[in-house]
Amino acid sequence: MRKFFLTVLNTAAFLGMASLAFAADKLDSASLGFTCLAAALGIGIAAFGCGIGMGLGLKGACEGVARNPDVSGKITGTMILAFAFIESLAIYALVISFILLYANPYA
Repeated sequence: MRKFFLTVLNTAAFLGMASLAFAADKLDSASLGFTCLAAALGIGIAAFGCGIGMGLGLKGACEGVARNPDVSGKITGTMILAFAFIESLAIYALVISFILLYANPYA
């Protein structure tokens, strides 16, 4: 229950910051600051989550190879494919952060 409450609270806080970032009609210094903050938090959280996911995947792969060394080729191939998918999520977050910073579709 505590994790759910913290997740809901963090989501509400991030949505509140995003609405503040794009509330202004023109791009003033406060709006630019909130936009930079939203982009920085977005890529930071994405990188943090992807790093944790990759670490857990590598941990599982190492444990699997340690238990059954004969299937190390299959485990390695699957692990590299999973890492590519995880890394693509971080790249999507980076692209969205760049759009917020430079294209600014809400200005």
